[in-house]
This record gives sequence, C-alpha cells and structure tokens, in this order.
Amino acid sequence: MTLTVLFSSAGRRVELLNCFRADAQALGLGLRVLAADCGPAASAACQAADASFAVPRCDQPEFISRMLEVCASEKVDLVVPTIDPELVPLARARAAFAGIGTRVVVSGTETVAIARDKRRTAAFLAKHGISAPGTLPLDEFLVNPAALKFPVILKPVDGSSSVGLHEARNPAEVSRLALDAGRYLVQEKWAGREYTVNVFFDRAGRLRSAVPHLRLETRAGEVSKGRTERVPLLLDLAAQLGAVLPAAEGPLCFQSIVGADGAGMIFEINARFGGGFPLAHRAGARFSRWLLEETAGLPVTSGDDWQDGLTMLRYDAAVFSAADR
Repeated sequence: MTLTVLFSSAGRRVELLNCFRADAQALGLGLRVLAADCGPAASAACQAADASFAVPRCDQPEFISRMLEVCASEKVDLVVPTIDPELVPLARARAAFAGIGTRVVVSGTETVAIARDKRRTAAFLAKHGISAPGTLPLDEFLVNPAALKFPVILKPVDGSSSVGLHEARNPAEVSRLALDAGRYLVQEKWAGREYTVNVFFDRAGRLRSAVPHLRLETRAGEVSKGRTERVPLLLDLAAQLGAVLPAAEGPLCFQSIVGADGAGMIFEINARFGGGFPLAHRAGARFSRWLLEETAGLPVTSGDDWQDGLTMLRYDAAVFSAADR
C-alpha cells in the first residue's frame, strides 16, 4: 500500500517530513510526500518533498479551493497542517476534504478556535479549573493595571512563534509600547522552567500520549535545544486538558511553566504538530507513525512509552535547488 501525504504551509519542516518517511518505511508502506506553500521555491520542505505545489496564503479565500484541487488531482490521503493561521479554514473544510477521500489532521472547530485565540484559551482553562496565568485583554488592563501582578507579558491574541511578544515591568512600560489594545492581551509572567508538552489524540478524541520537553534554548519562538522529562505535574495537566478539549484529534501541544515551588500552569495551546515534535518522535512517541496506521487501517500502536532524559541539539542544515526546478 502507498499513501500520499500533503504537508500544508510546509516552510522549513523538513524534519517533520522525514519523521513520516521513517515511520512509513518501518511499517512497510509506500509514501508519496507532497508539500504545499505560497512560495515553494523558497521552502526547504518543498524542495525535500517528492513534489510541491504553489497555493495562496492561508488567509486568502482561494486557499481552500486550491488545496482541494491539489488533493483531488494527487489523490491525497492525509493533509498535515503545520502553522496556526491555516487551522481555522482547514477545520471548517474538513467535510469537503473527506468528500474527496482526504483526511485533514486537525481538531474540531471549537478546539481550534480555543487554541487560536489566547483570550479564549485563558477563559477555557479558567472555566475548567486548569491552572493558568492571570490574563486580561489589553483594553481592560489599561483601565485597571493593578488587576495583574507585574512583570507581565503582552502578546497578540492570535499570535504565533513569539511574534509581537513584549514584556513590561510596570504600567509606564506598557503605555510606552503603544500597542493596539484590541489585538493584544496581557498575562502575568511566571518564573520557572518552561516546557512544551506534545500530546496525541486518536480519532475518537482520546488522549493517547503526552511528552513534556524542557525548552533549554529557543530561536524565533521554536525550541533549538530541549530535553524530554517525565514530569508528573505536566502529565496531570495533559490529562486534565485532554478530558475537556472538544473533538481534539491528532497532534497538539501546549506551553507550560513549572515554578521553583513546584506549581505549574498552561499558558498556550497549539492545535498542530509542535516545532519540537522531532524530539518526541526520537524519544519513541511516534505520532506520525500512528497517523499513518490510522490512515492505512492498520492496528494503531499509540501509547505513552517514551524515553525520558533524551536531549535534542538542533543545528543548521541546507537544501540546494537548481534554478529550473
């Protein structure tokens, strides 16, 4: 059996493509790896794929129709989103993709909406009693700065990869930033060790695996050095979150801080493969294998047996492309 997988907004996610290739080989499956991007010539993943396709930006109305066209013509079995902004349109169009025989690896629209809007994330966590930092929309905070403890972090409500993130130690520093109050929220800054927890939900919405890794070093909002750690508190937070997220499916991740006092909280949810997923994969949490098993109708081997204490040290690599490709 040969499966065709299309990576959307593929960008630099060469490592993710290679995770799927390694797992397909281990399963004895053939695999066609396709990549789509608004600029394939400048995408390393598009150059590393078996074939690539130009599509409109995911915030353009033509994005979904072009993706459907590619999936139909290439008989795509699985679409793997890689960036936050494309999740909402893809989640809304899941039925249209299913109608042509393509599964989009994305959670239901409600979970995607919660993850895409940090105000909704904070409200959702508070509603379900899951520990989270104090959070207010910027316009409300400006009226009553004493409502939160300083220092605070200011971030776009729909931000990603730490773009537009600011820190302030007092109300004067907040005012000097002159940010759009309608687009930003304010969160209390917790001190402690920062983790990403990669989680996997099966097609029935059951949490099957949770893999925390300590973010030893980051670059452009993505972990460049990390170490898997089986932290009971974080596994408990994953279980709490998994019990209440509506129609979660496939890979997600969340960001957490664990303080020196042992207390922890969740401050962000991403409804997609995390940038540091290759560390979880190498540790034995093979989300990509489990997706291929589900798609191929094979027995699914998902579980929580992974290697604790595995360190990932990323480095730069290059992909070369001839001008006529």
